[in-house]
Amino acid sequence: MKIGTLDLGDFPLFLAPMEDVSDPPFRKLCRKHGADMVVTEFISTEGLIRNAYKSVKKLDIYPGERPVAIQIFGHDLQNMLASLRLIEKAEPDAVDINYGCPVKKVVNKGAGAAFLQDPERMQRFTAEIVRHTGLPVTVKTRLGWDENSINIVEVALRMQDAGVKAIFIHGRTRKQMYGGTADWDAIAAVKRHPDMEIPVVANGDIDSPQKAALIRDHYGLDGAMIGRGAIGNPWIFEQMRHYLNTGELLARPGIPDIVVTIKEYLNDAVRWKGERLAILEARRHYAKYFKGLPNFKPWRMQLVQAETLAEVLAVLDKITKEFPE
Repeated sequence: MKIGTLDLGDFPLFLAPMEDVSDPPFRKLCRKHGADMVVTEFISTEGLIRNAYKSVKKLDIYPGERPVAIQIFGHDLQNMLASLRLIEKAEPDAVDINYGCPVKKVVNKGAGAAFLQDPERMQRFTAEIVRHTGLPVTVKTRLGWDENSINIVEVALRMQDAGVKAIFIHGRTRKQMYGGTADWDAIAAVKRHPDMEIPVVANGDIDSPQKAALIRDHYGLDGAMIGRGAIGNPWIFEQMRHYLNTGELLARPGIPDIVVTIKEYLNDAVRWKGERLAILEARRHYAKYFKGLPNFKPWRMQLVQAETLAEVLAVLDKITKEFPE
């Protein structure tokens, strides 16, 4: 599969853009463990042109995480075009446009999934963005606004006509948010359309090696984008690749390796966002990192109550001693 001149090989695995998750330290970790390409947290183009610290900070790219796409969202075309100058300075490998975020504060401004209600506007915006940048442009979107207006085939063809190099499709409508079940058949219908030529990548509920194989072998899609399945489990990419190549399941790492990975992430996160924020945001993911560990609750309480990096690292060392294998 290619995005512009970027060759990602057969059936690439992508890390999805996730707010407060897909930061540079986590993207670097997922690349290390087999993600073929990663995507940033979504970045407000209005924030970029106002030089808002949080938006500009999200443009940071680590050397170890490439290839990487910067994902943007916005509702004003001129602001989106103006932001491209700043984005290009970060030298990403691609620009991804978010036409799928279902959150009310984004949609109410006419951004994200709101575009699904007006495919002509989506096509017009996309074509202008493609025209104003030399970077490959991709799009991430959903099946439609609700179950009565699923228009993803029309949208995908319009995006292709606008010049995008690939389309990532979350198999839910905006109304579903993140509930219910992702409809991979609807994504496959896009790929099967006789006029569809650009790569079609599935997103939504792909949280195991077996599901990645289904996406490739049964649904015939070009790649898989993994979101929530990677939280607390950056190894999911190498597990998927191993299964896709051999049909065999790769064992989850032992506790010592998990602790080493968490420490690596925390040290990078502290350097990137500061100790306080890094410690706070990591608290949400400990339970997933240690999923299946017996009697983990007391250890989790110690981790979430730790106030400094040194305190967290000390608890992690205790866990390693308690579960050496």
